[in-house]
Amino acid sequence: MTMTTASLNSRAHTGGVNGDDIDPAARPKRRSFTAEYKAEIIAEYDSWPRGSEQRGAILRREGLYSSHISEWRKQAEAGARQGLARKSKKRRSAEQVELDKLRRRNERLEAELERAKLALEITGKAHALLEKLSESADTDPRSKP
Repeated sequence: MTMTTASLNSRAHTGGVNGDDIDPAARPKRRSFTAEYKAEIIAEYDSWPRGSEQRGAILRREGLYSSHISEWRKQAEAGARQGLARKSKKRRSAEQVELDKLRRRNERLEAELERAKLALEITGKAHALLEKLSESADTDPRSKP
C-alpha cells in the first residue's frame, strides 16, 4: 500500500501515521551481485578503451557506478573469485540476539540504579545538613537590637 500526500495529511490530523500504515514490501533492498556477474561486467568494461562512451553505456545499462567497478577490481586482486564473492554476515541465533538485548538492558538498568543510589545519598546528606542548621538556629540565643 502506498501512501498519497492527501492520505498522509488526513492521517496527520487524525492522530498521525504509524508503522502499520507503511507497506513492508516498499522498503528498499540492498542489491547483491554474484561473482560471475561481477567478473563479466569487469571483463566487458575493460574491453573498451579508457574514456570510451561504451564504458558509460555499460554502467547505465546495468545501473552501476564506476565505484562498483573499482571496488570489484580490488576484490578480484585480493583473491580472484573468493574476493568477488559476496561477503556474508555471520547470522546470530535468536537466543544470542535476545541475550545481547538483555545484557544491554541490564547494563542500562544498573547505571540507572547507581544514579538513583547517588541521588538518595546526596539527598540524605542535604537533609542531615539542614537538620544540623535548624538545630543550631534553635539553640542560638537571638540578640535583640
